Amino acid sequence: MTVGSTHRDRPHEFGVTYNSSKGPTLDGRLKPDLLAPGERITSCATGSLRGDPTTLLPPGADPAAVAVYTEQSGTSMAAPHVSGAVAAFLSVRPEFIGRPREVKDLFCASATSLGRDRYLEGHGLLDLMRVMSNV
Repeated sequence: MTVGSTHRDRPHEFGVTYNSSKGPTLDGRLKPDLLAPGERITSCATGSLRGDPTTLLPPGADPAAVAVYTEQSGTSMAAPHVSGAVAAFLSVRPEFIGRPREVKDLFCASATSLGRDRYLEGHGLLDLMRVMSNV
């Protein structure tokens, strides 16, 4: 699945982020397949991000001694939302393990359109609850 990025809190209002992956592909296929929140997402900081001044630490805390978090944006922050939703789905419906095409089709058919161009939003915003209720 290809994943595009939306505004974190109000995707229906602000839609697809400017730095999101957009289509079509060079051979004319739809891209992205799904959208997920990807703007200003708080996540674990690793590697060089641990020393970044934008990381979120308690005042006076030593980055080597505590969990360090950072706020990032982009499709690399949206993709974990989709993979986590797929993992949650497969944990409840294990009969779909090993059937990736069917899983992708279920998620795409259950997405919520944001009313944007198909090459900006693909099938729409990820909706795990709709996937679960449609199976």
